[in-house]
This record gives sequence, structure tokens and C-alpha cells, in this order.
Amino acid sequence: MITTKLENRIFNLNSEGDFSELALEIFRLQSDGNRVYSDYLDALGFDRNLVKTTENIPFLPISLFKTKEVKTGDFSPEIIFTSSGTTGSKTSSHYVKKLSLYERSFVEGFNRFYGDPAEYSIIALLPSYLERKGSSLIYMVNKLAACSPDQSGGFFPEHPDEIPGRLKSLKEKGRKVILIGVTYALLELAGKHPADLSGIIIVETGGMKGRGKEMVREEVHGILTSAFNCDAIHSEYGMTELFSQAWSEGDGLFRTPPWMKIFIRDPLDHVDYLENGRTGGINIIDLANIYSCSFIETADLGRKNSDTTFEVSGRFDNSDIRGCNLLVI
Repeated sequence: MITTKLENRIFNLNSEGDFSELALEIFRLQSDGNRVYSDYLDALGFDRNLVKTTENIPFLPISLFKTKEVKTGDFSPEIIFTSSGTTGSKTSSHYVKKLSLYERSFVEGFNRFYGDPAEYSIIALLPSYLERKGSSLIYMVNKLAACSPDQSGGFFPEHPDEIPGRLKSLKEKGRKVILIGVTYALLELAGKHPADLSGIIIVETGGMKGRGKEMVREEVHGILTSAFNCDAIHSEYGMTELFSQAWSEGDGLFRTPPWMKIFIRDPLDHVDYLENGRTGGINIIDLANIYSCSFIETADLGRKNSDTTFEVSGRFDNSDIRGCNLLVI
């Protein structure tokens, strides 16, 4: 049974031991109470009693969010988040029991990396996400922007040419400022309106969405740092199917909050994990996904580094290109 006390434990982990203990507890809950996950384990012929450590836990393929209602327990969702996908492709759905839990996850995660969101003016350049309903990214950015007491941030879907002036004005007022945008929109802004944005945090969320050639991260960040006179481009790594995000303060080196952990699986053997420095499939434990599934096998490729950071390097060739997170190489 999932209780408020159990929810609170997710955001109050003090050690690796705490994480492992809670992950195993959530596995036991979800392996029985999540029909899709339970059926998947049965299809594998997996003995749940074999799970003694987090490395023993099987991960649910993310593609099942496209065809199944991945829910732990029986509930009517407060909202259903959907992925962007490509034209004609099947999109994923995340059935959210408690929006308050999603909000707590992204607010506390943001706070750990950047501090209190109320101290920032957040300017969003996410036009493709505003064109559809059900974007978890739009929900997150909107709530973070709303934390500012002066409401000086917001979305600029129709008049992106106004962004440089708004940023300059906020900078002159001494506000902390974040400009967060989908990759192609930031590149378009850099091409049309280069400006001195030094001191402003620029965050790209990945995704060209067919608006131009796919580019490696170094190329994109080089264009943006040059056009905006800044030292580094930050990045956000999240997805519809999860509640939590990893953040990078530059060079594509991502870190996770304490309730989120990355594993790199062998592409040829999904139950075997690779040592640091080797590229493989990204598996994610997101304990905040307690009412969905906390153990997700993504279609992304990446590698872990010895300093607890990880990098995202692309996607498996046979998977749909998702619009919100990656630069494909």
C-alpha cells in the first residue's frame, strides 16, 4: 500500500542504502500492483524472489507506455501526459494519479541544482510543445515560472523576436534568469537575434523535430555559446514516462536528484550492466514514479562517468525519435 509516509521517503533519502531499500520496497509494490509490469515479469518467467539488490530488478521497456495503461493501483488520473512523437507515430501516455507528486518532484529537483525557482525569471521558447495538449515539459516549466513573485517570465510562442529585449531588461534589473528552449528554436533565435546573454542560464531540452539537420551536442552548444556570449549551455533530460529530470550545467554531463538513478545496460544482453565509460542502453530508476513504474528501460544510448555524471549520446536505430530530449549522433 502506498502511503503519504512512503511518498515522503522518496524525497528524504540520505544514503545509497536508503535508495536501495526504498527501490526494493517499491519493486515489491509494483511487481504485484502494476498489472502491466506484473504481466511483463510473468512473460519473462521472472522469479520476484530473486530480487535482492537494485541490479536484480528488471526494467520495463518504455515502448509499453504507447500501448498500455502503466499504473500502479486502480485510479482515475488527474491528468494524462502524452509524448510528442513524430507525425503518424504512436505516442506514449503517462497516467498521473497525483499532480502534486509530479510538482514536488520537479520543484525539489530544480531546487537541488539551481536553488529556489521563485528567485528566477524563466523565459520559455517551446513552440512545438505549445501546439499540442498533454506536454509534461510545458506543465513543469509553467509551474516553475509561476513561482516567481513578479511573474516576469513566461512563454513566447508567437513573438520570439521579443525575447532578447525581455532578457536584457531582466538582466538589468538584477534578476536571475533562465532561458529554456527546444534545440531548434534556440538555434533559430541564435541565427536571427544573436545577443549578449552572459550571466543568463540557457537550457536546451534537445530535439530538432524535423526543423533542420540533426546535430551533435558539441556543434549545437558551440553555435549557441558563440551567438549568446555565454560560457556553457545547460541541458535538461526528462521524458513523458518519468516524473524526474536530470540536469546538466554544461558539456552534456548530467546529474540526477537522489531519488533517480541511471544504469547502463549491455545492448546485446539487457540483464548485464556495463562499467563506467562504455556506451549502452540507459535504464532509469525514478522512485517518484511510484504510481506508474519506477523501473524504465529507455530507448536512449549513453554512458556513465566515474564522477557520478552520465552522458546521452543518441537513440537506438529502431526506435522512434522523441522530440524532447536528445541530440542524435
